[in-house]
Amino acid sequence: MSNKVMSLSIHNLSVCRSRTSFRTKFSPSMAVQIPFSSVSTEENRNLTEFKRVSSTVLMRCKVPDPWINQENTVGVLGGLSASSTLTFLEKFVWRSSRNAKESIPFIVCSDSTIKSEVSMYSALVNSKDAQIELLQLHRGIIAENLRCKRTFLEQSGARCIVMPCHVSHIWHREVSKGCSVMFLDVGDCVARELKEANLKPLEAGRKVLIGVLARDAALVANFYQEKLQSQGFEVVLPDKPTMEHMILPAIEALNKKDIEGARNLLRVAIQVLLVKAVNIIILAADELQGLLPCSDPLLKKCVDPMDSLARSTIQWAQSTKDGT
Repeated sequence: MSNKVMSLSIHNLSVCRSRTSFRTKFSPSMAVQIPFSSVSTEENRNLTEFKRVSSTVLMRCKVPDPWINQENTVGVLGGLSASSTLTFLEKFVWRSSRNAKESIPFIVCSDSTIKSEVSMYSALVNSKDAQIELLQLHRGIIAENLRCKRTFLEQSGARCIVMPCHVSHIWHREVSKGCSVMFLDVGDCVARELKEANLKPLEAGRKVLIGVLARDAALVANFYQEKLQSQGFEVVLPDKPTMEHMILPAIEALNKKDIEGARNLLRVAIQVLLVKAVNIIILAADELQGLLPCSDPLLKKCVDPMDSLARSTIQWAQSTKDGT
């Protein structure tokens, strides 16, 4: 495998330190379960409250003048987890400060209401399919909330916006619509880097295979699948038994502080994809990042999309600063 490919799988020092020690995990088991018969009444009540909160957010997002007026200012639009936003900033700051004479200016907008909204819809029904259906049904409301935060960053002086959240990227197309500045897409970033790595198929007569592991295969994994296929890759997603007996139990074990159990389940899930001649596996879930120790050889076969997003953001900022 080329040096370029190896660079994709190397986790930086800051990631290897103790990322799992401060990561906040979203736990579906903590959501209030509501009988399906009461969904309509409860949903209407929640939507009324959400509209009240959203109107407050819209008022807050208006900024009279830019706070930062530098041409390479980055706007970071936080998603469901504040700790995931901090993890991305750690990558971004650490990588950008290694050889740069000046730090890259950035603005962060992190609002917990987006997590509350997603949690609200997830709590309305028990089944995963019904949760996904509700999220899709109300995607306009969630996208509008994110779009308001995007506008806030634009008005604050951001010249490029990034959204370091796997789930939020489900609404990237809606959120980026009408944006007056560059709005990077994490799926495009990781797909482009893999394309530039010139990977070779492990089996004759087939395309390069890229695996994707995510907690929501129907939403997040499909988002990455679309981006990868546009670059000519064939995407391999975990089958139902792998999701039910490995990925989801690994996340549950992690939530219960059973780190070793979670690691072993993740290792098995990775091996299941590797035996299918997959070249590289995208770990598209915050819970799976930093779970394996840095010395684990399986990490050489895995990439974190947020690493790609951080590199692309730095490349944009530096080229903009240099006028190239």
